[in-house]
Amino acid sequence: MKKLIAFATILLAFAATAFAQVDLSKVKDGVYFAQDEKFSNSGWKEQVIIEVSKGKIVRAVWNGVSNLPGAVDKKTYAASGKYGMVKASKIKAEWDAQARAVEEYLVKTQDINFSKINADGKTDAISGATLTVKEFFVLAQKALQSAPVAKGQYKDGWWYAEAANFDKSGWKDSVLVTVVNGTIVDVVWNGINKDPAAKSKYVQSVAGTYKMNAKNGEWHVQAERLCQAIVKAGDPSKIALKADGKTDAVSGVSITANAVTLAIEALKAAR
Repeated sequence: MKKLIAFATILLAFAATAFAQVDLSKVKDGVYFAQDEKFSNSGWKEQVIIEVSKGKIVRAVWNGVSNLPGAVDKKTYAASGKYGMVKASKIKAEWDAQARAVEEYLVKTQDINFSKINADGKTDAISGATLTVKEFFVLAQKALQSAPVAKGQYKDGWWYAEAANFDKSGWKDSVLVTVVNGTIVDVVWNGINKDPAAKSKYVQSVAGTYKMNAKNGEWHVQAERLCQAIVKAGDPSKIALKADGKTDAVSGVSITANAVTLAIEALKAAR
C-alpha cells in the first residue's frame, strides 16, 4: 500500500511539474529551449524553442530530431513526405504543417498554460492540428522555466552532414546539429548501414546488436558523451583530434570521433 501511495505521489508531482503555470510577465526577454530527455519508441525527440520579448511570446518553434538512419530534422523530414502523417490525418496535413498551426496558435493567443487537452493528448481547440499537442506545451513551459540560451556564433537551424562513403564495415556516419540563438544546444551522432533495410547504428547499439563491447561502453554510450562534449565546447573544432581520428579530450570516448569532423562540416553552412 505504501508503494502505491508513493507511486501516486510521484505521478502527481510529475503532472504538477509538467503543467506548472507560467507567468509571461515575469519571463525575461530571450530565446528559450527544451527537448525530450530521450528518443520515443518511434525514434523522435521533440524540441521546442520559445522567444519572449517584453512579456510576450513573439516566436514559437516545434521540431524534432531522430535516431532513424540519415534522418534530418522532423519538419524537413515530414515536408519531404517521409513522415507519413497525411495518411493518418483527418485534415490531410503533414506533421510540419500541423506543427506550424500549433506554433501560430501559441503566438496569437499567448496561452502558454494551455489546458484544452484531451485524454489522448490531442485538442479540438486548435484549427489545423489533429496531432498530439501535449508534448509541445509541456516543453514550451519547461523551456520558459529554464535559463535563456546565450547568444552564439552560428545561424539558427538544424544542420546535417554525413560521410561521403560507407566504411569497410558497411557504415556511414551522420551528424545533426541543433543551433538555437546561435548556440549549439544538441548534437545527434548516428550511422547509416549499407543495407537500406538495416536500423541505424545508434538503434542497433542500444538494442545490443552492434556489439562493440568496448571498455568505455557500447557505441551509443560513447557517442552521447562526445555529443555532450561538443555542446559544452560550443564549437566542435575546439575538440582536438589525433592523427588516427580519435581524441583524448573527452573522457570515456575511445572510438573514432567522426562526430567532430562531421559537425564541423555541418556547421559550415551556419557561419
